[in-house]
Amino acid sequence: MTGPAPIALDEVLPTRPVTGAGPRIAVVVPLNFPDQTAETRDLVVRFTRTALDCLAGFGARLQVIDVSRDDAPGPGADVTGMLLLGGGDVDPALYGHHGDVPNLYGVDRGCDDRTLEAIGAALVNRIPVLGVCRGSQLLNVYYGGTLVPDLGPDSPHHGHGDDPLFLDDTVLIEPGTRLHAVVGRSELTVRNGHHQAVDEVAPQLRVAARGLDGVVEGVEHRDAGTWAVGVQWHPEDSDGPADVRHALFRALIAEAAALDGAVCTVS
Repeated sequence: MTGPAPIALDEVLPTRPVTGAGPRIAVVVPLNFPDQTAETRDLVVRFTRTALDCLAGFGARLQVIDVSRDDAPGPGADVTGMLLLGGGDVDPALYGHHGDVPNLYGVDRGCDDRTLEAIGAALVNRIPVLGVCRGSQLLNVYYGGTLVPDLGPDSPHHGHGDDPLFLDDTVLIEPGTRLHAVVGRSELTVRNGHHQAVDEVAPQLRVAARGLDGVVEGVEHRDAGTWAVGVQWHPEDSDGPADVRHALFRALIAEAAALDGAVCTVS
């Protein structure tokens, strides 16, 4: 029995990409990963297309980097912002876990390594980064933090049994954080579907949001001069609130537009 056909880049590209003088955003996404099902394929296409449509609609030019490909390029020299989208689970060895992991899914170490390389290229050059789900987790792993390998069978952050994987979930935003300034609220209803999360927060980062059960739902860089924000939830889920998605993506684009003359060193 064969799986679904691989996702092609043209399936997710926005219908009206920007070609003008807007900031160029590198969108780092694994379009394909091991054990991909028809359900997850549809989710990746929908989520990625929503993210790209939103960025293009706000005037961003796009470089889509499919890190599931061995020949994925690094961010271009004209990139001034980076969005890290979701995908399969991070290789547990990258955060020092070597035992069994319940429900481990979609691990691709090459994809992880290419994503971490892209993150490094952005952060070394002070290019603003917004990480979503896996992207937020890898931001933490890049700096030496760890992940919870599995939140357990009763986690409220994803559907169970025959329920849909993604559900509405409440997150609490930490006052005084960059994330709080972006979304303008202390409590959000978001779309979640994750069985892993940030555990030990890297020293360079701080907690920016938590679930009602205390699970980390957002992190951000402590340095005021480094705009790096990660959210565990999926603002690019088109079934979720558009205002939160717009606030996060507008903030990334604004930071990217303000950055002048940055050059990524990975090509």
